[in-house]
Amino acid sequence: MKKSLAKQIWSKRGLFLLMLLPIMWYIVFKYIPMYGVQLAFRRYNPSLGITKSPWVGLKYFKQFFNSYYFKDILWNTVSLSLYQLVVGFPLPIILALMINEVHSRKYQKFVQNVTYIPHFLSVVVVVSMLNLFCDPTYGIFNKFLGLFGVAAVDYMAKPGAFQTLYVFSNVWQNMGFNAIIYIAVLSSLDQDMYEAATIDGCSRFKQVLYISLPALVPTIMTLLVMRLGSIMNVGFEKVLLMQNPVNMSKSNIIATFVYTNGIQKGEFSYSTAIGLFNSLINFILLFTTNRLSKKLTGSGLW
Repeated sequence: MKKSLAKQIWSKRGLFLLMLLPIMWYIVFKYIPMYGVQLAFRRYNPSLGITKSPWVGLKYFKQFFNSYYFKDILWNTVSLSLYQLVVGFPLPIILALMINEVHSRKYQKFVQNVTYIPHFLSVVVVVSMLNLFCDPTYGIFNKFLGLFGVAAVDYMAKPGAFQTLYVFSNVWQNMGFNAIIYIAVLSSLDQDMYEAATIDGCSRFKQVLYISLPALVPTIMTLLVMRLGSIMNVGFEKVLLMQNPVNMSKSNIIATFVYTNGIQKGEFSYSTAIGLFNSLINFILLFTTNRLSKKLTGSGLW
């Protein structure tokens, strides 16, 4: 039995070698850092090290929960992520369905290229574009709205506009790239089903509703579970770049709060506790949504 297993492994040694690099990456950057999670329960002193620092239990968790900014930071994080989910999740599906309905291959490729190229732009470039577009003097947003008599406003310094700017710039940047997996599923469908539906008198809309969309359901549910399982993880770099003292009331989320307290202020134990709380919420949501998905649709991550 052992020899048989060894022979099977040796026969597929190329695949195991390909797996080696990602496995090592996960070990080095995901599993080994878990050793530092105990910082959340200790009053960390660099001169003593992690294991010799005094144990304080749940002190830093209580400190965060009892702070005056806890509700605001939590709500900013959840509301921004939900806004992004509601707006950004269905649009790639709609885009994929629309591209699938185009019969011209050249036009399909053109639309795909135009929509997914922005994904490769740096976050710094995207935020710089937002700063230019929102400029009250020469920004394109204010120039356009000025045609309708709307007064010029610096939207990057307006707290109420922060989430909308963040979400819709994300949609523009990532919608085409996120649609690729749906397009791949649709392109693998048997075209005879569409031909049979056409012969039976089904309109294009009904074909989308009863053939294309049901084929996407397993993929949609898998990606939705993954997205809901990371609902507390909002794009840290972009939020930090868009953040300024004026919009801080809406842009201060858990990720940026951990950065300012952990990196800038050196409160390592406190920031670790907050990050661990954030990860725990994601962990609970991931298992809950996966279980609901399996009950409702029969498909899930595991």
